[in-house]
Amino acid sequence: MANRRPPRGKARARRRSARAPLFERGTLGFSLETLTPWEFDETFGLRPLAGFDEAGRGPLAGPLVVCGLILDPFRQPPVKVSDSKTMSAAEREEAYAWIKEAALEIRVAVKSPRDVDELNPLVASLRGMEEAHGAMALKPRLSLIDGNALPFLPGEARAVIHGDEKSLAIAAASIVAKVTRDALMLAEHENYPQYGFDKHKGYATRAHLAVLAARGPSPIHRLSFKGVAPPPPPGPGGLF
Repeated sequence: MANRRPPRGKARARRRSARAPLFERGTLGFSLETLTPWEFDETFGLRPLAGFDEAGRGPLAGPLVVCGLILDPFRQPPVKVSDSKTMSAAEREEAYAWIKEAALEIRVAVKSPRDVDELNPLVASLRGMEEAHGAMALKPRLSLIDGNALPFLPGEARAVIHGDEKSLAIAAASIVAKVTRDALMLAEHENYPQYGFDKHKGYATRAHLAVLAARGPSPIHRLSFKGVAPPPPPGPGGLF
């Protein structure tokens, strides 16, 4: 007996699933767990697509560095490109070299320690993203932002929680921001070698806190951060 042809609707559904195996039934129409970072970016269907991330929101000293970039959508990385915090220094340098070749746009904004003190780290990072976006010659149709807060950007923008783990563009931006900031902190080590910025890059390590307690803050420390500035002396009668 000859095989019966399936109903037209079922046949079309099978053809769709064969063409696009990444997409599955569900609220979003696809399973994020099955996507590589490159595929994640492709699901939005908008190009140019930019990724934005920062490095240095938490340290006690040094600048906050923001990167926005647009990768060539036809190039997939031959090296590891992921959340910069999960990569070794050697892996970041290797990825950074590929990103510089594969990017159509790379823009970096640096917010000073005083900017961070005056604005707070989150607002400073959002302002930096606005600056990086504004400097782009190639304007993105969609901007993906790491985290849950959005800067004021023209065009469509979406916040992606843990975006540096999910999106290739955001991961690449996180690497550029991290490599750039580390280089800036190595330069600051030449100016203030007693603080050990070459080792901890301004983060609150035990050694860094010990030097702060002994010497006080340097000109590049963030005075609004707990543990950086010494408490004010008591006023008359022991009152502040």
